[in-house]
Amino acid sequence: MMGALAIAAGIAIAWFSGHDTISTIFEQLDYLQQHPPTWAMTPMAIGHYFWFWATALMLVVWGIMRVSPTPQTWSRTVVVGILGVLTLRYLTWRTTSTLNLSTPLNGVFSLGLFALELLILFSGLVQLFLLLRVRDRHKAADQLSQMVASGEYRPTVDVLIPTYDEPEFILRRTIIGCQAMEYEPKTVYLLDDTRRPEIQALAAKLGCEYLTRPDNRHAKAGNLNHALPKTQGELIVCFDADFVPTRNFLTRTVGFFQDPQVGLVQTPQSFYNPDPIARNLGLEDVLTPEEEVFYRQIQRVRDGAGAVVCAGTSFVVRRSALTDIGGFVTEAVSEDFFTGIRIAAQGYQLVYLNEKLSAGLAAENIAAHALQRVRWEQGTLQAFFIKSNPVTIPGLTPIQRLAYFEGLIHWFSSVARVGFLAMPLAYAFFNVIPLRATETELLYFFLPFYLVQLSVFSWLNYRSRSALLSDVYSLVLAFPLAVTVFQVMVRPFGNGFKVTPKGTASDRYRFNWALAWPLMLMFGLTALSLWVNLGHCLMTMASPAEHWRGVGIGWLWSSYNLMMLGLALLVLLDAPRPSPYEWFNVRRVARLQLTLPDGTEQCVWGTTTMISEIAAEVELTKVDTLPSAAVTGTPIAIALVDEHFTLPATLVQQRPVDGLPTLTLQFAPLDLPQQRHITELLFCRPGQWQSRCSPNEWQSLWLILQSLLRPRFLTERSPRPKPVLLTRG
Repeated sequence: MMGALAIAAGIAIAWFSGHDTISTIFEQLDYLQQHPPTWAMTPMAIGHYFWFWATALMLVVWGIMRVSPTPQTWSRTVVVGILGVLTLRYLTWRTTSTLNLSTPLNGVFSLGLFALELLILFSGLVQLFLLLRVRDRHKAADQLSQMVASGEYRPTVDVLIPTYDEPEFILRRTIIGCQAMEYEPKTVYLLDDTRRPEIQALAAKLGCEYLTRPDNRHAKAGNLNHALPKTQGELIVCFDADFVPTRNFLTRTVGFFQDPQVGLVQTPQSFYNPDPIARNLGLEDVLTPEEEVFYRQIQRVRDGAGAVVCAGTSFVVRRSALTDIGGFVTEAVSEDFFTGIRIAAQGYQLVYLNEKLSAGLAAENIAAHALQRVRWEQGTLQAFFIKSNPVTIPGLTPIQRLAYFEGLIHWFSSVARVGFLAMPLAYAFFNVIPLRATETELLYFFLPFYLVQLSVFSWLNYRSRSALLSDVYSLVLAFPLAVTVFQVMVRPFGNGFKVTPKGTASDRYRFNWALAWPLMLMFGLTALSLWVNLGHCLMTMASPAEHWRGVGIGWLWSSYNLMMLGLALLVLLDAPRPSPYEWFNVRRVARLQLTLPDGTEQCVWGTTTMISEIAAEVELTKVDTLPSAAVTGTPIAIALVDEHFTLPATLVQQRPVDGLPTLTLQFAPLDLPQQRHITELLFCRPGQWQSRCSPNEWQSLWLILQSLLRPRFLTERSPRPKPVLLTRG
């Protein structure tokens, strides 16, 4: 990579300095660009022909998606074939007739833009190819889990929970959830890398094994490797400290290991709190979590290629497979990614089961979100400098190498995203036209490619993300991720392992200036370029050919970038999160036993509308009313009839909602059985973590405009505010 950049820089310097040979070569190339071969030119009579062809193509695609709402083998193959042909057609056009090599300055920007596009198109073509190999393991899990449920196949299991400085209340729910898994024989181990006496006491209280070590060498991977010789299970399950499994996690996953070739089973990461991008925009009930695309589409594609990514949590691994590779990989920050690669290179099969069998905490603010993504990027790109590089490690098949390599190249898309932001500035400030195209050429070559891609994007990823919203997510962290690419290429091991902070709270809006300043600078320059390009457009309207051969494109491009930059800046304003405890929409019949100030007791009935680990909201029935003697602080025993347990609480607030009295109750300190009951109710129910569909492109565009015109911090008025309660550790 560095050699290619050095050669490109040398050629550019020679071109700018007027070197005869280099200048002559580029003059000839520019002549060829202005006189492309006939097959790369638009037809003379494009009008009716184009609209008929484009309309027919769109109708075919829409018809396929209508007949097959969920991608099937046949429908996916047809759509991927259409997209592949359109992509190659677009790439041919870009290569033969759109590069502006008339001057060195124009040439550098034009070739730079083309290189960035090639990076994105290469990644897209690889993904299209791999999409033909998608696998679904649901039916296999149904069959294999029967042997586990019946007890015919029950290997011993060790559950490892590595922790580094996570709060006690987060660890408590994880340990309780792991202990609640319906499987025996299993042993749960808490691996404490901060050697805290209170965490050791928590493990003893919950009946969980506790392991620690004298140092923190190799971070999480070292912690896990330290535990391996101290445990004996045939299978090892790993959960991050904030991930809580459902009761059927082991029942659904262990059965795959009946095949001795299976070395690892990975399940999706799902989250019980919204990611900070959705929350800061006020769209937490609309947008799907950021990881949905990866786990709903990409991991299934990787499964078909035999290149599943081990995600560091919510996976089961065969102990003998770990022994064969010498334990968890310690060469890089992303020990999970490279551990999976080494297991695959040993000839074991990696399986991806697309079932949400656990849930954890998403990053709770945009700074933590950025820290997490930068760590993932750094750890993945370290592949180029270690023995576990999937491109060179012995034992992988070509298709596995291609799939893993595409995962490495993906992180370079942040550099392309920054380039796409900066490129329109060249139109305004340097009088440069990096892309030469007429209106006719755009209609004929670009528009069909773009419209079909936009139409099928969400369909191909199982409605997990629209193209417009994906662009928002990629833009927010484009600058720090792009900087990290260059830092890792120069100093791959310059930064150590940094844990994402969890269990935080905030009572006010906070703007992240550290992440915002490059976006603000780009916003200002783009706004200025918009007006400059608008002036150019007005001056060239008399010459439509000149207008559309560059300047008009720059104006439209700047407008789009300005809209996205404005939205990205709104994302960097963290919304308040007054409590670290999440509320869940759990409806259960509740019997409330009130102890009134005069010592008498009265029973009323209602239905829970929201429950957290420390509080509940109960809507009383139409026939029940709260006694007038009930005031704030009144003791109440709330019995969840369907769940067969009772929790002590006090009245915090009462207010009418939709004409019915609604009570907010804060739980009194709970004993251990009560803590287990409430944790299992909120986190461990099989099937509770459901996937939802992302808005389509038109809906996404409307949400973007709505968020820009009515940002959360100006319009937030919750009709049912979640009360700020005292928190407990």
